[in-house]
Amino acid sequence: MHTTTSRSTRLAFAAGALALCFSGTPVAHSQGTPSPAVAPVPPATLGEMQRLSDGFADVAARVLPAVVSLRVESTREQPDVPMGFPFPFGGPRGGGDDVVRGTGSGVVVRADGVIVTNLHVVRDADRIDVHLRDGRVMPGRVLGTDPSTDLAVVKIDADNLPTARWGESESARVGEWVLAIGAPFGLEATVTHGVVSANGRAGLGANAIEDYVQTDASINPGNSGGPLVNLRGEVLGINTMILGRGTGVGFAVPSRIARMVSEQVLAQGAVSRGWIGLGVQDLDAALADAFRLRPEQGALVSQLDPAGPASRSGLTPGDVVLRVNGREVHHSSDVVREVTTHRPGDRIELDVLRDGATRRVTLVAARRPDEPERAPSRAAPRNPRPEEPAMLGVEVSPINPAQFGLAGFASAVVVTGVYPGGAGERAGLRRGDVILQADGRAVAGSGDLATAMSDGRAAFLVRRRNEQRYVPVTAR
Repeated sequence: MHTTTSRSTRLAFAAGALALCFSGTPVAHSQGTPSPAVAPVPPATLGEMQRLSDGFADVAARVLPAVVSLRVESTREQPDVPMGFPFPFGGPRGGGDDVVRGTGSGVVVRADGVIVTNLHVVRDADRIDVHLRDGRVMPGRVLGTDPSTDLAVVKIDADNLPTARWGESESARVGEWVLAIGAPFGLEATVTHGVVSANGRAGLGANAIEDYVQTDASINPGNSGGPLVNLRGEVLGINTMILGRGTGVGFAVPSRIARMVSEQVLAQGAVSRGWIGLGVQDLDAALADAFRLRPEQGALVSQLDPAGPASRSGLTPGDVVLRVNGREVHHSSDVVREVTTHRPGDRIELDVLRDGATRRVTLVAARRPDEPERAPSRAAPRNPRPEEPAMLGVEVSPINPAQFGLAGFASAVVVTGVYPGGAGERAGLRRGDVILQADGRAVAGSGDLATAMSDGRAAFLVRRRNEQRYVPVTAR
């Protein structure tokens, strides 16, 4: 016999079954076999999860009152902001034919209205409106900037404002929880969480001084200038830059630098930072093998400014910096970190390895030059005579280094061609690269490169645009 069930009866039956399932009561199948109930979360585990959740909420509640949103106007043409890397966020957006409007974030570090933010948020601003967490909107003015780190200090006329505390960025541990707070896309008081992905990240080419705290906390346009805080509610850095959108790769200027910048701006209206004119790079496994050293055994000197204290001290490309003021060096960022904590006139001691012997070099830090480094001309040399070192797989032509603005080198060659699959291509050499040295010796032609490669490996000192680095090359 076929029976039918009314729609209302079927719905009532389904609702009752769902209620039984969610109440944890077993529901009998038609065969009479009970189905297992969903096991509840153990109270102890639930308590731990709740405490972690409460911890995030407490940190946000403490720091949010000290985070501000910045609305900026300037009378200039809207710049063509590239979408590639590095992509600064919180930058200007078109608001009319002559007015450019932008948004960003900032953090109050002193109760009388001192705010730290990014320079690219307030650069060339004609008007800065600071939106406080309590709903007030106040005009802001720039007290000082530091282009080398993309930081700025803004002031509003206020008293008894909530402030954020500086943390110790050098003590931040990779993997520890952090919160990024700001106004992405103009959405004020937005909190995202993640971990410290890396500390001391450098070599991104975004700013003259780089020593970033990297995080996977979600950061988007408008977060610029906002704080990156730990679970104690301390500011570990100022969110500055992202690599693409939605990639989970964001960077913050560490509190060590941001605090120094704000203090110097407040004390003297400008930032004065030590400089020794030294370019260094990491001593990775390939370079260490080329130099017959251990990986991460210091930082390799690759470039010297002829007018800098390091050049006058007798340092030379190929030296390895082992310690700065007694602190061990494992990466190039260690040298940058230590030198930039000093001011012009401070004495800096470097322990340097050269030809298997260690020597100590004492420098007096100078003031960083204001002018940007002039890139060498990329014009092709006249009447080139291509030469090809067979092992290397590149064509080179001799040049006069002086004509390319390369002081201190008697000879050099420019790469005019790179053959697919060759050692030069595998090493990353490109057409237009200038090879200044091979295994520490001058290069006047392809023969010098072939001599350096006679044992199947070499370290070339290569100039590309305004950067000079050692490049390890191996035959196979």
